[in-house]
Amino acid sequence: MTAPPARKTIALVGLMGAGKTSIGRRLAQRLALPFVDADAEIEAAAGMSIEEIFQRHGEAAFRDGERRVIARLLETPAHVLATGGGAFMDPATRARLRARAVTVWLRADLELMLARVARRNINNRPLLKGRDPRAVLEALIAERHPLYAEADVTVDSVDGPPEVMVERVVAALSGHGALAQPEAAP
Repeated sequence: MTAPPARKTIALVGLMGAGKTSIGRRLAQRLALPFVDADAEIEAAAGMSIEEIFQRHGEAAFRDGERRVIARLLETPAHVLATGGGAFMDPATRARLRARAVTVWLRADLELMLARVARRNINNRPLLKGRDPRAVLEALIAERHPLYAEADVTVDSVDGPPEVMVERVVAALSGHGALAQPEAAP
């Protein structure tokens, strides 16, 4: 069963391991909307992986590309957008997201994020490569959580079936008024 359609793009924000891509894909299916992963779009636009962008051009160049790609994506019809963990830190991107999308912070605790990033190749995450994941995530939590808290909706990420998280996000979006109301029967 699908939920009522979104009035505008739903942008998922949060740290790596919060579930933005995993939940985003399922949420898009549930809402019958297209799913877009900003990181995949950045890689396609650059013709290289995020890791390669960081290595060849540095984080500042990556963030500039991220800003441009997200601005372009926000000009398209409503969809579910999984942003990169740092996208919401950029003031211009944050302002665009707040103006053109409903922002949803998938807030996950440190232990859950550590468990999730450990299941994936850490070398694909430039901010973790060659570093202590716990220390990096602790620093990112301190730096980014205050800005993520500016999102329109906050949903605590839990360890369990992704469908549970999707239902939590749908409920939060409904409560926020971000989903169209079903038309009343005549």
